[in-house]
Amino acid sequence: MEMVNLSLPATNRFASNYLRQSAEVMSFFHYHFNDSNEDKARLEELKNRNFPRMQVADHIERFMEPLPASEAVKASLAKLRQPDSVVVIGGQQAGILTGPLYSIHKVISIIKLARQKEKQLGVPVVPVFWIAGEDHDFHEVNHVFVPVDGKVDKWAYPKRVVQKKMVSDIPVDTGVCLAWVENLLENFGETEHTNELLEFARKQINKSTTFVDFFAYIIMELFKDHGLLLVDSGDQRFRLLQKEFFAAQIVNHEAITFSLHEQQKEIEHNGFPITIEGSEQAANLFYYDQKHNERILLDFDQNTDQFVGKSGRIAFSKPELLDIAAANPEKLSNNVVTRPLMQEWLFPTLAFIAGPGEIAYWAELKLVFEHFHIKMPPIVPRLNITFLDRSVETDLTELGLNLADVLQRGTEQEKQQFLDSIRDKEFEALFHQVKELLMAQYRTIEAKTDELDNGLVPLVKKNEMKILKEIDFMQTKFQESIRQKHDVVLNKYARVDLALRPGGSPQERVWNVFYFLNQCGLNFINDIMTLNFEFDGRHRVIKL
Repeated sequence: MEMVNLSLPATNRFASNYLRQSAEVMSFFHYHFNDSNEDKARLEELKNRNFPRMQVADHIERFMEPLPASEAVKASLAKLRQPDSVVVIGGQQAGILTGPLYSIHKVISIIKLARQKEKQLGVPVVPVFWIAGEDHDFHEVNHVFVPVDGKVDKWAYPKRVVQKKMVSDIPVDTGVCLAWVENLLENFGETEHTNELLEFARKQINKSTTFVDFFAYIIMELFKDHGLLLVDSGDQRFRLLQKEFFAAQIVNHEAITFSLHEQQKEIEHNGFPITIEGSEQAANLFYYDQKHNERILLDFDQNTDQFVGKSGRIAFSKPELLDIAAANPEKLSNNVVTRPLMQEWLFPTLAFIAGPGEIAYWAELKLVFEHFHIKMPPIVPRLNITFLDRSVETDLTELGLNLADVLQRGTEQEKQQFLDSIRDKEFEALFHQVKELLMAQYRTIEAKTDELDNGLVPLVKKNEMKILKEIDFMQTKFQESIRQKHDVVLNKYARVDLALRPGGSPQERVWNVFYFLNQCGLNFINDIMTLNFEFDGRHRVIKL
């Protein structure tokens, strides 16, 4: 494998400013992500705080007991129990077959940064991936995109989930899932690796009970030799460790919401859009209604002094909700505002790995953290990676395309220039003249018809439209004939777009890792992990 580094802007303006560490956004953060002195300052801050290291390590060990293991995983668990250890952490939803490629990029980022920081700082640094199993948006995790007839096609897992269940509670139907994956791999096309990959998938499906299980088994099979630890935020046992922190959120719910909105005002004042939606009444907690098997967002009603949800279907006083936090914390879960806070209370976080959207929303949380007299961790942009097949690289060269331009905007501009170059402008002008003459003659016919028999005018217009339509049809056929003569070139543009900007989006937001495992084999991830990555904000192109 060969890797090329490119300087490309992020997918949103705020994140692009953050990559440059520009002053207009850095006031919303506590640390710079690319300053070793700030890493040392963060270590000093963490030394002065207490974390439930042993309880968290014991929980992760139990959670990961059925998952693929290695000596590296055992070593990471031992490190986590050390009083001076820190973590590099990041998370994502449990997408089926791991979801879009950016989930894989995030795992790679967590592991690679943990190794680098351990070497640089001389302290144990543990890579931790936080699975957002408490999330209830099934439609965000139940599908992958596949290339079909040169286009992007969405393939969803064929079982519906009506209730707002946590993904951790959504079961995997072994037979249905296996048939779905078999069909998917068949669509990818058979390679020398397909049978091995199908057996790999079959093993993970047979071991899995829920969507989170399926995600976790695949991730650990791919990354088990790199010391990665997993935690599922939807695991009931994990939320038993969060009792006192849920209580702190309940007691301080008004301050949390107020701090969020104050920070958002400052961000808007600086000309950036806000990303976290929340009302003045937001309690920033969910309650899991077991009776209706549904996760319900809570608001605080000042008129009744109660936490309410689902238009008043459920309601709790503050003492009642505190009792739930103490006795049944598994019924509570965090939202986008409080999840980072919970993560910060549980883990000694040296760095948080974030995608472009996450960078923007963490900026809105600075005052929330400060209310609890703690700082946000350094937010490190995850690695942005594009996989470039050699055949696609050949197409790029033959078409004279600039790789950086294609990664940012696709090939439409260059393709249109090519189409313009092969147009027969003289021939098109002839068609235009014919239509102009025809319409002029029909104006004369229409005027005469109006004099003789006004009732026949609609027939004249209809006849005119019919003839013009036939001329357009003939012109289209001639244009198609010209394009067909250049199909080889046009197909190259299509292949480049499908590989690098599928559906007009970055590769990492569309394609799934199984497509590349089918092409390159199950050692694909280990091959990537041998490469050297720097966290400098540049885009990585890995040639396959």
